[in-house]
Amino acid sequence: MNERIRWPAHYTLIVLVVAAVFISYVDRTSISVGVIAMQTQLGWNETQKGLVLSSFFIGYIALMLASGVVANRYGGELVLGIAVLLWSLFTILTPPAALASLSTLVVARIALGAGEAALIPSSMNMIARWVPKAQRSRAVALITSVASLSTVFALSVTGWMVHRYSWKTPFYVFGVVGLLWVASWFARMSRGYGMQEPVSRTGRSIPWSALLRLRPLWAIVVTSFCFTWSFYVLGAWLPSYLKITFGVSLVNAGVLSAAPWLASFFCGNAAGYIADRMLHAGISATFVRKLMQTTGLVVGGMMLSLLPAASSLTAAVAVMSVATGAFAICYGGYSPNPFDIAPRYADVIWGLSNTFGALPGIIGVYATGWMVDRTGSFATPFYVTAGISFFGALIFLVFGSGKQLIE
Repeated sequence: MNERIRWPAHYTLIVLVVAAVFISYVDRTSISVGVIAMQTQLGWNETQKGLVLSSFFIGYIALMLASGVVANRYGGELVLGIAVLLWSLFTILTPPAALASLSTLVVARIALGAGEAALIPSSMNMIARWVPKAQRSRAVALITSVASLSTVFALSVTGWMVHRYSWKTPFYVFGVVGLLWVASWFARMSRGYGMQEPVSRTGRSIPWSALLRLRPLWAIVVTSFCFTWSFYVLGAWLPSYLKITFGVSLVNAGVLSAAPWLASFFCGNAAGYIADRMLHAGISATFVRKLMQTTGLVVGGMMLSLLPAASSLTAAVAVMSVATGAFAICYGGYSPNPFDIAPRYADVIWGLSNTFGALPGIIGVYATGWMVDRTGSFATPFYVTAGISFFGALIFLVFGSGKQLIE
């Protein structure tokens, strides 16, 4: 008698969460291309453009830690569904806000960021409860690296939409897609995904004092800041860099910007798989996490320091692709590390680390526009980003750990 092969319940969860992460990064990244046309129509300088690009992260930071605490207390399912609903609505509201005034647009982007703040903490809460320990590095790498794949999509498709229709179109289209995801998510939630709840979500207090005394936790926080500095600066400014430095068209800037993020996606998932295989082979988690993290930040930083010397468009895209691919190796390092040191509170640690990790979205993205305005090139921002990457590698190498420190 043939027995029906069951699709593991956590696979369904991962597929849906990956879709949510994909949508979220499309919604936040599409403005990187759209803002070029918006700048032309609305008369912004580079500093004002930097303000628009960075304002998202004000709201993102404000609710990041709180969303981790709420997800830890009540579970990530409801938190994630409400979050996607909110940010999808504010994505749709972006064009009318931009036409109203710069300040109105900034407020809308802050609200969008507040909605997206719950994405990663709620996802990590569900990974901790649903995904087997032996598969967590791969699950975290897939969920975090899909940001690169969605960036590829957003940069390519947004450029085409803006060229074919207008800069308003991507925001309306992508916002509606998010609302469709919400309808699917809540429909499946009402049926429970066909899963049994594996861990009680109530009656658990967070040991703040013990957590905040952990040096490896602060190593995650610092390295998160250093990693996301490169991620957010490149995600926001890469199309502008290619257009300003090499004179490519808006559409081509979006297409060419896709190559580095494809490299990031594939390298990130390879890193997650290799990390899990190394752990399965008995190699210590401390060694695995430090190897992945320091390799990613050091090699990525070295590539960025070479980028200003690139004399052709082909060379620049090639160097940038190696850089983003190297940085993605960190998805096998600090990203799953909270599950090593305090698995029951990985969502809270992610909320804390992502709070600091979102700061480059404000400081780095805005400062890049300021430096470009004053120097006339992207060399200084690339050197600064490389230096921050080296610093992060050093901190994690010295203070990072893969040992479980809190039950």
